[in-house]
Amino acid sequence: MDLVKNTLNGIRQLNAAFYEAAQKHLDILTKPPGSLGRLEEFARRLVAITENKSPVLDKKVVFTFAGDHGVVHEGVSAYPKEVTAQMVFNFLRGGAGINVLARHAGAEVIVIDIGVDYDFGEIEGLMKMKVVRGTKNFLKGPAMTREEAIKCLEVGIELAKGYATKGYRIFGTGDMGIGNTTPSSAIASVLTGRPVSEVTGKGTGISDDSLKRKIKVIEDGIRLNKPDDADAIDVLSKVGGAEIGGIAGLILGAASNRIPVVIDGLISTAGACIAYCIEPKTRDYMFAAHNSVEVGHKVMLEKMGLKPILDLDLRLGEGTGAALAIMLIEAGLRIYREMATFGEAGVSDEIVN
Repeated sequence: MDLVKNTLNGIRQLNAAFYEAAQKHLDILTKPPGSLGRLEEFARRLVAITENKSPVLDKKVVFTFAGDHGVVHEGVSAYPKEVTAQMVFNFLRGGAGINVLARHAGAEVIVIDIGVDYDFGEIEGLMKMKVVRGTKNFLKGPAMTREEAIKCLEVGIELAKGYATKGYRIFGTGDMGIGNTTPSSAIASVLTGRPVSEVTGKGTGISDDSLKRKIKVIEDGIRLNKPDDADAIDVLSKVGGAEIGGIAGLILGAASNRIPVVIDGLISTAGACIAYCIEPKTRDYMFAAHNSVEVGHKVMLEKMGLKPILDLDLRLGEGTGAALAIMLIEAGLRIYREMATFGEAGVSDEIVN
């Protein structure tokens, strides 16, 4: 827990002076003030996060955390849990959606086994940081112990610190875990206070009857475990997942190292919500990549006051939305760094009344 506490102590509020400096520069570029909308917002935030008036995004990485979930035994997913390990192999071969979009964005993909119920042995490219071999079925009791939940946070923190030291400038979050929309919806319900039925969707594409079953499983699991909505680590341990905890820890670690972090879909946003409830200042370091079709996603974004960048009806996870959003964030920075000023271009900046 000392690692978590020390990390929290390192998270600072953003300095408004850097926002102001960025805005002054944006306002002398060859365009009407504010005419590039949110691209200008992205640039301002990058300057403030990094405390660098000319930041760069030359090293980008998406972390895809993988973990299994005991609650899949309750029929909450359209796919069997074996698909988690199979998709990990697909990530490592470079054949998944996240691999394609990360290559397009010029970002690396780091795959972390934080909780897969499978022994991968010696396999190149996989970061083996396993905390649990799948969570327990939270319909029978807590998904994890508090100690396991804290260890998941520590895994994410350690990754953030390590990759910040290596010079990476922006992180994206991703996930893989059959059944993980169920714990994510449980977290959304507990931390936002919204009924389970209002934050639970069809995940991988389950039937209407299966959705009803999924909602009841979550309601019963919350009733049984009684997660404390004032203690995000308690919520994570009782109804969460290992990959969700890893994502939460990565966000805490990113904020303490002044690294912007781009949040993917429902599962990543559940991790973000855990991080936010542990330390609300983390919000300023997050970019919400998109608004997915999962109903609980929007609810958690609203709780944190985050406005999604894209709305493309995505629901794959893996970090795919994060990879897409990184390209737009970088576009905003390129405008800030490369666009000519009025003086450089010899263009009048006077407005005619």
